[in-house]
Amino acid sequence: MPTEFISLTSPNASTELNPLGGPNEPIDPTYLNRYAKALDDYAFNYTLVPYDSSWFDPFTIGATIAAATKNLKIIIALRPNTLYPTVAAKALATLDQLSSGRAVVHFIAGGSDAEQAKEGDFLNKEERYGRLEEYIKILRRAWESAEPFDWEGKYFQFKQFSNRVRPVNGTIPVSVGGSSDEAYRVGGSLADIFGLWGEPLKETREQVDRIHAEAEKAGRAPNCRPRIWVTFRPIVAETDDLAWAKAHRTLGVLKENRANRTGKVPADAPKPQNVGSQRLLDIAARGEVQDRALWYPTVTATNARGASTALVGSYETVTESILDYVDLGAELISIRGYDNLNDAIDYGRYILPRVREGLKERETRARVA
Repeated sequence: MPTEFISLTSPNASTELNPLGGPNEPIDPTYLNRYAKALDDYAFNYTLVPYDSSWFDPFTIGATIAAATKNLKIIIALRPNTLYPTVAAKALATLDQLSSGRAVVHFIAGGSDAEQAKEGDFLNKEERYGRLEEYIKILRRAWESAEPFDWEGKYFQFKQFSNRVRPVNGTIPVSVGGSSDEAYRVGGSLADIFGLWGEPLKETREQVDRIHAEAEKAGRAPNCRPRIWVTFRPIVAETDDLAWAKAHRTLGVLKENRANRTGKVPADAPKPQNVGSQRLLDIAARGEVQDRALWYPTVTATNARGASTALVGSYETVTESILDYVDLGAELISIRGYDNLNDAIDYGRYILPRVREGLKERETRARVA
């Protein structure tokens, strides 16, 4: 399949560099519609609607995006503890019908015990992945089964569930992310998409190999393995020098905002519980710049909170960096900046067309060779 691009949707103009209004920032419907339409106009393929225990309902945001766009696929982030799987099957299929087949679900097993506990989830990590495995199997059965069915599992039990809300294309793509053994196992065996944070090429190759090995162990053919999704926070400008100047300004604001919010510098913060963030911090300790343009001070400045590795450089440099990951097998590239709307427009104007042109040139060379 062709390389595709993902963004992330925020329901208002607040950003990490310019937070607006404190912790209770309201939805800005005008901004949300403008942002969604910009992604559609600039040929992004997907947008991720994130999940947080204290944040907005992603299904409602997703339906709003669907109404404002024509082609953009909506990735709903979902924690299995928050919605019973039979309800999730119908909710996702409803969104899929409303969007004419554009729904995708990205599962978050849960990387923080404290965050999970805020919504009543006290399972340990191994149990959370066991529940996720069962959850995905139930969704697939609910979308495919023409007859009512029972389920008697470790985490879910029900009798004679009948689903009359079917996805447009028969099923909905399922995404799983993570960097732990449990994530590789569940995602490699069951997911259509596997999400990774931006790590150096060597480490990314190792993770892709792990995912493929788990898929093979589960009996999946090479053409049925999960598509690889890698996430970056590009900082771009017309030249490398201008991009690096912009990167250091961005870093200064991230550090200042974090100190103002927490009263602590990143070095004082406890190490994150999830393996993905731990890996990012370990790599950051090896040096600021990895490979062509992968920059790690944004990782340490945020204590690896979520996707935080930057690609820094001119439009050409960042394009070539993305193509390096495509060459490794990444088919889905998530790029979002620190000024959400303006960065998305810049990517749409200067990065996506260059990457797609580079892919065409590769295809031409392959046909000639």
